[in-house]
Amino acid sequence: MEFLILSIAGLPAVAQVMLMLCLVAVLGLTLGEARIGGVGLGIGGVLFAGIAGGHAAKLAGITLDAAMLDFVREFGLILFVYSIGIQVGPGFFSALKRSGLALNLMAAALVLISVLVAVAIHMIGGLPLPVVLGLFSGAVTNTPSLGAAQQVLKEVGATPEMLALPSLGYAMAYPFGIAGILITMLTVRALFRLDPAAAASAFEERRRSEVAALETMNVTLRDTGLTGRTIGSLTELGVCGVIVSRMMRDGKLRVPHDGTALRPGDILHLVGPKPGLTRMRAILGPESDQPLTTKGTDLSWARVVVTNSDVLGKSIAALNIQDSYDVRISRVVRAGVELVPDAAFRLQFGDIVNVIGRPDDIRRAAAAFGNSERRLQQVHLVPMFLGIVVGILLGSVPLMVPGLPAALKLGLAGGPLIAAIVLSRVGHVGPLVWFMPPVANTALRELGIVLFLAVVGFRSGDRFFDILIHGDGLTWMACGALITIIPLMTVALFAHLVRRLNYLSLCGLLAGAMTDPPALAFAGAMTPSEAPALAYATVYPLVMCLRILAPQVMVLLLT
Repeated sequence: MEFLILSIAGLPAVAQVMLMLCLVAVLGLTLGEARIGGVGLGIGGVLFAGIAGGHAAKLAGITLDAAMLDFVREFGLILFVYSIGIQVGPGFFSALKRSGLALNLMAAALVLISVLVAVAIHMIGGLPLPVVLGLFSGAVTNTPSLGAAQQVLKEVGATPEMLALPSLGYAMAYPFGIAGILITMLTVRALFRLDPAAAASAFEERRRSEVAALETMNVTLRDTGLTGRTIGSLTELGVCGVIVSRMMRDGKLRVPHDGTALRPGDILHLVGPKPGLTRMRAILGPESDQPLTTKGTDLSWARVVVTNSDVLGKSIAALNIQDSYDVRISRVVRAGVELVPDAAFRLQFGDIVNVIGRPDDIRRAAAAFGNSERRLQQVHLVPMFLGIVVGILLGSVPLMVPGLPAALKLGLAGGPLIAAIVLSRVGHVGPLVWFMPPVANTALRELGIVLFLAVVGFRSGDRFFDILIHGDGLTWMACGALITIIPLMTVALFAHLVRRLNYLSLCGLLAGAMTDPPALAFAGAMTPSEAPALAYATVYPLVMCLRILAPQVMVLLLT
């Protein structure tokens, strides 16, 4: 590392920063790929490579531009949290309603336990409060908490020497803050022999079970008072969440319309949840074993992707697809969940629509929906940067809390995350679409976290070994480790043994409660699943506020 550092000493400042970051990224990602007993550091390897790089740069007498490093660090953090918000936004609010209270209570308990451990270290161990505040911020990997601690120390008249202590404590505690949460995740996994792939499957199965699975049923209309009524006038269909996707009359398969009048003997192909189908069978007539397949008929079906901005946010009724193109929409798949498209159903970018009709009519309907693979893979840069602007502004809004000397702020980590969650849930505003292809989302997320960790490690490396070897570094590290590991293991064991929380959701909970993007990246790398990111985003806003509030409260109570 020292040889590489010396080789770039004579380069311009920008080139020095870029080369250093790239070298740290290469070494860190390589280190993260190494496995011992099947276990590796993952993305956390970049942090430790950064620490080594910072130490080597100090030995070589090289100082990189601080403003550039600050920019890269914050920009990387913004990219990471924004891409996370865009990913989890569509499912965030349903997850919040489903399990948000329990997850947030456990996350708040983790914050409270870490505060109690920090206070105990100060009162029993005798460490200076500024050091403890830095240890607290580093042990829970929360940079805004460090900023809040320094701000409140200024407000109470701390000396310049005291104001320097939180940063040193932060630097000593941060590496184990990163490693401690990974150790906790791996310990729980090994202790209870948990399989991340099985946890991902269980999460998806539970997620789908909470949305009524769609089934089909063919029924024969009996000669009742329904004769002559149109399909659109059957309000019972909407109440039961059922749609008529095709029908057979006089032995010929037809595309049903809302204006189609019913006749006795019509065979209707119904799509909906099983309880709704059972209720409609009692209303319409007995179940039929006559297959209503499109095979061998002039009808067919196709899956069409919604990519046309003109149809976004419009209801099925407003689009009048049935009468305009003589096709029927039987179901819509959104975020992997099948939904019944009733008349009020509003389309979003990326929805997969099942369309039934004649081939020529299907092609015309597909053109109306867009069905553009190219646009589906396109990154919408204008909405992305606009969303980041909204997030930065949101994070800079001061939130005044009575009794505290300084206002709270969500900062560059919380603001872009919340903005992305809300905007991706909205989906679009006019021609602006907040959708990001999964490949692009993953690339931005990985780039962001690598930049963030590389700078954080590099900035800590110049002081890390000095304090560790010549100062009270070992004592500080041990105290920081206690603040990290005690709350994590307590909540992790409670969540698994008592709450029976899904392992991947547990990892997301721990990462969110520690406001730790690298831990989320580590959890997400175990297996492809949204479970960690959803849990992380569910608890992050509350925890961020508590983490910023905690050092301010400790200073007010202990000075």
